[in-house]
Amino acid sequence: MPSDLWSFAVHFYQREGIEEACLQLQEAGADVCLLLAGAWLGQRGVAFATERADCLRAIATPWQAEVISPLRTLRQAWRARAQTDEALGGLREQLKALELSAERQLLLRLESAAQAWPEDEARNTQLWLWGLADESGSQAPEALRRLREALGD
Repeated sequence: MPSDLWSFAVHFYQREGIEEACLQLQEAGADVCLLLAGAWLGQRGVAFATERADCLRAIATPWQAEVISPLRTLRQAWRARAQTDEALGGLREQLKALELSAERQLLLRLESAAQAWPEDEARNTQLWLWGLADESGSQAPEALRRLREALGD
Protein backbone atom coordinates (compact mmCIF):
# COMPACT_ATOMS: atom_id res chain seq x y z
CA MET A 1 0.00 0.00 0.00
CA PRO A 2 1.22 3.53 -0.71
CA SER A 3 2.51 5.47 2.27
CA ASP A 4 0.81 8.83 1.72
CA LEU A 5 -2.94 9.21 2.20
CA TRP A 6 -3.76 10.53 -1.27
CA SER A 7 -1.96 7.68 -3.06
CA PHE A 8 -3.52 5.17 -0.66
CA ALA A 9 -6.99 6.59 -1.35
CA VAL A 10 -6.55 6.51 -5.14
CA HIS A 11 -5.15 2.97 -5.05
CA PHE A 12 -7.82 1.70 -2.65
CA TYR A 13 -10.72 3.40 -4.50
CA GLN A 14 -9.73 1.55 -7.68
CA ARG A 15 -10.25 -1.86 -6.08
CA GLU A 16 -13.26 -3.87 -7.16
CA GLY A 17 -16.42 -2.84 -5.32
CA ILE A 18 -14.84 0.01 -3.36
CA GLU A 19 -16.21 2.88 -5.46
CA GLU A 20 -19.72 1.49 -5.10
CA ALA A 21 -19.30 0.98 -1.36
CA CYS A 22 -17.99 4.53 -0.93
CA LEU A 23 -20.88 5.99 -2.91
CA GLN A 24 -23.37 4.03 -0.79
CA LEU A 25 -21.75 5.33 2.38
CA GLN A 26 -21.72 8.87 1.00
CA GLU A 27 -25.42 8.64 0.21
CA ALA A 28 -25.98 7.43 3.79
CA GLY A 29 -24.26 10.58 5.05
CA ALA A 30 -20.70 9.37 5.60
CA ASP A 31 -17.67 11.50 4.89
CA VAL A 32 -15.77 9.22 2.52
CA CYS A 33 -12.56 11.22 2.93
CA LEU A 34 -12.72 10.57 6.67
CA LEU A 35 -13.33 6.87 6.08
CA LEU A 36 -10.40 6.67 3.67
CA ALA A 37 -8.23 8.42 6.24
CA GLY A 38 -9.40 5.95 8.88
CA ALA A 39 -8.62 3.01 6.62
CA TRP A 40 -5.16 4.44 5.96
CA LEU A 41 -4.50 5.01 9.66
CA GLY A 42 -5.70 1.53 10.55
CA GLN A 43 -3.45 -0.02 7.91
CA ARG A 44 -0.50 1.93 9.27
CA GLY A 45 -1.13 0.65 12.78
CA VAL A 46 -2.15 3.99 14.28
CA ALA A 47 -4.24 3.23 17.34
CA PHE A 48 -7.82 4.46 17.24
CA ALA A 49 -8.76 6.99 19.90
CA THR A 50 -11.91 9.07 20.17
CA GLU A 51 -9.79 12.21 20.53
CA ARG A 52 -8.01 11.44 17.26
CA ALA A 53 -11.30 10.80 15.47
CA ASP A 54 -12.65 14.09 16.86
CA CYS A 55 -9.53 15.89 15.63
CA LEU A 56 -10.05 14.54 12.11
CA ARG A 57 -13.76 15.40 12.18
CA ALA A 58 -12.94 18.97 13.27
CA ILE A 59 -10.84 19.32 10.13
CA ALA A 60 -13.16 17.50 7.75
CA THR A 61 -16.59 18.79 8.77
CA PRO A 62 -16.16 22.47 7.85
CA TRP A 63 -14.20 21.64 4.68
CA GLN A 64 -16.93 19.25 3.56
CA ALA A 65 -19.70 21.73 4.38
CA GLU A 66 -18.08 24.84 2.93
CA VAL A 67 -16.08 23.49 -0.01
CA ILE A 68 -16.79 19.94 -1.15
CA SER A 69 -20.55 19.68 -0.61
CA PRO A 70 -21.43 22.87 -2.52
CA LEU A 71 -19.32 21.71 -5.46
CA ARG A 72 -20.89 18.24 -5.37
CA THR A 73 -24.42 19.64 -5.09
CA LEU A 74 -23.92 21.89 -8.10
CA ARG A 75 -22.29 19.10 -10.13
CA GLN A 76 -25.17 16.75 -9.37
CA ALA A 77 -27.75 19.44 -10.16
CA TRP A 78 -26.22 19.84 -13.62
CA ARG A 79 -26.16 16.10 -14.40
CA ALA A 80 -29.35 15.81 -16.47
CA ARG A 81 -29.04 19.10 -18.34
CA ALA A 82 -25.35 18.54 -19.09
CA GLN A 83 -26.28 15.48 -21.15
CA THR A 84 -27.93 17.69 -23.76
CA ASP A 85 -25.93 20.88 -23.32
CA GLU A 86 -22.35 20.41 -24.45
CA ALA A 87 -21.08 23.64 -22.90
CA LEU A 88 -22.67 22.80 -19.57
CA GLY A 89 -21.23 19.30 -19.85
CA GLY A 90 -17.76 20.78 -20.18
CA LEU A 91 -18.30 23.04 -17.19
CA ARG A 92 -19.62 20.08 -15.21
CA GLU A 93 -16.42 18.15 -15.96
CA GLN A 94 -14.37 21.11 -14.74
CA LEU A 95 -16.50 21.22 -11.62
CA LYS A 96 -15.92 17.49 -11.10
CA ALA A 97 -12.16 18.05 -11.33
CA LEU A 98 -12.42 20.91 -8.83
CA GLU A 99 -14.39 18.70 -6.44
CA LEU A 100 -11.70 16.02 -6.69
CA SER A 101 -9.03 18.63 -6.03
CA ALA A 102 -10.94 19.80 -2.94
CA GLU A 103 -11.11 16.19 -1.71
CA ARG A 104 -7.38 15.85 -2.25
CA GLN A 105 -6.78 18.99 -0.20
CA LEU A 106 -8.89 17.55 2.60
CA LEU A 107 -6.92 14.30 2.55
CA LEU A 108 -3.68 16.29 2.73
CA ARG A 109 -5.03 18.17 5.77
CA LEU A 110 -6.08 14.93 7.45
CA GLU A 111 -2.70 13.34 6.75
CA SER A 112 -0.92 16.37 8.17
CA ALA A 113 -2.99 16.21 11.37
CA ALA A 114 -2.08 12.55 11.85
CA GLN A 115 1.65 12.84 11.18
CA ALA A 116 2.67 12.87 14.84
CA TRP A 117 0.54 9.86 15.79
CA PRO A 118 2.69 6.77 16.40
CA GLU A 119 2.42 3.92 13.92
CA ASP A 120 3.13 0.21 13.89
CA GLU A 121 0.79 -0.66 16.69
CA ALA A 122 -1.81 -3.38 16.08
CA ARG A 123 -3.81 -2.92 12.88
CA ASN A 124 -7.27 -1.73 13.84
CA THR A 125 -8.93 -0.62 10.64
CA GLN A 126 -12.36 -1.75 11.82
CA LEU A 127 -12.20 0.57 14.84
CA TRP A 128 -11.27 3.50 12.63
CA LEU A 129 -13.99 2.79 10.08
CA TRP A 130 -16.76 2.32 12.64
CA GLY A 131 -15.50 5.24 14.72
CA LEU A 132 -15.59 7.62 11.77
CA ALA A 133 -18.71 6.31 10.03
CA ASP A 134 -21.08 7.61 12.74
CA GLU A 135 -24.70 6.72 12.02
CA SER A 136 -24.00 6.20 8.31
CA GLY A 137 -22.31 2.90 9.20
CA SER A 138 -25.56 1.56 10.57
CA GLN A 139 -27.39 2.76 7.45
CA ALA A 140 -24.92 1.09 5.08
CA PRO A 141 -23.28 -1.71 7.12
CA GLU A 142 -22.65 -3.90 4.08
CA ALA A 143 -20.72 -1.11 2.35
CA LEU A 144 -18.64 -0.54 5.48
CA ARG A 145 -17.97 -4.28 5.73
CA ARG A 146 -16.76 -4.31 2.10
CA LEU A 147 -14.23 -1.58 2.89
CA ARG A 148 -12.95 -3.51 5.89
CA GLU A 149 -12.70 -6.78 3.98
CA ALA A 150 -10.87 -5.13 1.09
CA LEU A 151 -8.25 -4.04 3.59
CA GLY A 152 -7.81 -7.58 4.88
CA ASP A 153 -9.31 -6.91 8.32
